[in-house]
Amino acid sequence: MNNLSQYNIILASNSPRRKELLSGLDLQFEVKTLPDIDESFPLNLKGEDIAIHIAEKKANAHRTLIKDDKTLVITADTIVVLDGKVYGKPNNKEEAKQMLRELSGKKHLVITGVCITTNDKQRAFSVSSEVSFAMLEEDEIDYYVNKYKPLDKAGAYGIQEWIGYIAVEYLSGSYFNIMGLPVQRLYQELKGF
Repeated sequence: MNNLSQYNIILASNSPRRKELLSGLDLQFEVKTLPDIDESFPLNLKGEDIAIHIAEKKANAHRTLIKDDKTLVITADTIVVLDGKVYGKPNNKEEAKQMLRELSGKKHLVITGVCITTNDKQRAFSVSSEVSFAMLEEDEIDYYVNKYKPLDKAGAYGIQEWIGYIAVEYLSGSYFNIMGLPVQRLYQELKGF
């Protein structure tokens, strides 16, 4: 961890979950973001390549925050993939409900791409976790979408919220990855950086 103390670490994310998770590593960092970063991706990309592509796109947009050799920027993007279909953040409550209907009773992948960037180095990686959802009833979907805030979450859900308690039957991989930041892998990558 000593090698990390030389850096001014910036988390370039508005996600309160990513902030919470990175705080759990006991690293000193600040949150800085730029508005309206394009999160589109080439249609020929699949799964983890999409998440990495968007994380790198965010990193390149945030290069203006790198003022010297002591600045390190962390960017990330999480997607949900079901049967080859990619689910990002829903645009509205109706889209959120539709996403949850489609995930109901099925297994899906949650993939987070992470990019670590300094003046002279950039490293990107992804982590995948599998989640199995129970069948959700329409009133459960309505309750979750109306009471919680699924519009800022890939796949329209947060595993750490009520829906995670009632819907997640099984998961394989990193729980924290499903929340939005695979902190164990990130820590290993930062140590080697």
